[in-house]
Amino acid sequence: MDVLSKVTTKHKIWEGAFILTIAALITKLLSALYRIPYQNIAGDIGFYIYQQVYPFYGIALVLSTYGFPVVISKLIAEYGVKKNTEAMKKIIFFSFFVISIFGWCAFSLLYFGANHISVFMGDPNLTPLIKIVSLSFLLLPVISIIRGFFQGIRTMTPTAVSQVTEQSVRVVTILFLSWILISSGYGVYAAAAGAIFGSITGGIAAIFTLAYFLLKKKTHRLEHKASTTTITGSIVVKSILGQGFTICISGLVLVLIQLIDAFSLYAYLLSSGIEETLAKQLKGIYDRGQPLIQLGTVVATSLSLTLVPLITSAKTRNDHQFISEKSNLAIRISLVVGIGASVGLASVIEPTNIMLFKDTSGSDVLFVLAFSILFTSLALTISPILQGLGSAFVSALIVLVGMAIKWGLNYILIPLNQTMGAAIATVLAFLIIAFLHSLVLQGRILKPLITLRPIMMMVLSSIIMAITVISYIAFLSWMFIDIENSRVMAVFAAISGVVIGGVVYIFFILKGKVFSDKELSLIPMGDRLQTFLQTKK
Repeated sequence: MDVLSKVTTKHKIWEGAFILTIAALITKLLSALYRIPYQNIAGDIGFYIYQQVYPFYGIALVLSTYGFPVVISKLIAEYGVKKNTEAMKKIIFFSFFVISIFGWCAFSLLYFGANHISVFMGDPNLTPLIKIVSLSFLLLPVISIIRGFFQGIRTMTPTAVSQVTEQSVRVVTILFLSWILISSGYGVYAAAAGAIFGSITGGIAAIFTLAYFLLKKKTHRLEHKASTTTITGSIVVKSILGQGFTICISGLVLVLIQLIDAFSLYAYLLSSGIEETLAKQLKGIYDRGQPLIQLGTVVATSLSLTLVPLITSAKTRNDHQFISEKSNLAIRISLVVGIGASVGLASVIEPTNIMLFKDTSGSDVLFVLAFSILFTSLALTISPILQGLGSAFVSALIVLVGMAIKWGLNYILIPLNQTMGAAIATVLAFLIIAFLHSLVLQGRILKPLITLRPIMMMVLSSIIMAITVISYIAFLSWMFIDIENSRVMAVFAAISGVVIGGVVYIFFILKGKVFSDKELSLIPMGDRLQTFLQTKK
């Protein structure tokens, strides 16, 4: 009976991890893709306005999705696993108390300090938008507690459904209200306010979804199996404030980079003598890189979500060989995806820019930003490994160091090179974050993270891919296909270039034996790729 119970519990854990991974993949895709039609509706200046305020919502979203619920679920699983009523009550009460205080403090800071924040950003017109986004922090406690409760009792479906519902409602609100307001002549600031309101409608939708699952779960009753518990309020508070924020900081790396740019890029452009309207447009063009980076890192972030339970369980049983092998495989996958996405995107950046954003403005800046995908993917892969090894604090500290470096580089490079300086600062910050994460992980597992041969094969494969794609795009231009002035032709060139480049890159990666046959069987679609390669022999 005990063995059967253990097997059932293990099955539920992996089933739950799979459900959350799929939900995370869908929400990340939605979060990246909606920005493209929004930019098409509101233009570069409208996109600048939205991106100035979005990072505040991004922080609330990560806290309510990957931060607080994870810590609460761990506490419930550890102290309330036997349906200890007293333990469950304490965890929920103190968690709600702490998160509510944080939520109200964040709301008050943003709402009542909106004018000061917008002035610091260099654009006082952002004040009402900051006030709107501050409301999302008031929804944080309820969403976090209910998600944490369900995850703690090994029921992941409510969290997954609420995440997808939240993002779906938010995206629909953003696109609908921005289109209506722009069409009605209200202007880009009003449209951005409507878009930011999507954070509220999405949060409310998440609460209703979670409430539905709570009401539906009438059969679940806490049994009075224990009247006392070893957990105390101080344990809950320390866990929420310590682990919650530590886990979140690593997951917030993309949002924090955007936050630094929101506070510094436009302001530094103004201080360097650029006129307001042009500065807003330049920032909006620069922000085109955000959805591209997010899309490029979706695979790495989705992979990372599956690593934490694997590494944690391996650490518990002191299986250092397993940790080393899985870390090595994860890093190779991350590098293959990161190098391929970075070089591939850079090779087709002009037609991609036209396809997604209507023109070639800022293609040189987006070319540089494309390489941040490589370092972001690597950092987002190593960070959860360190989390599983109990080094989440070190990972968070590295991210904070990277943020400081990013701000310092912005201060130096933006006055000299405008948005190109900001792009270089972003790539260098991600490079440093990835490098420091690699050093720490190397010190933890005491084995080489990756050997030289696979890296050389990845670089060689990416060079061959780049030459092939660039030659193909040049051939299309030589054939008098007007890519620059025809969005239809740009779509054709970008998509066909990506397909050709992807096939060439994957072919040489497989030929170069970057992954063994056994490792390919563990990778999604790996068996089919292996069969494809064998048919070409």
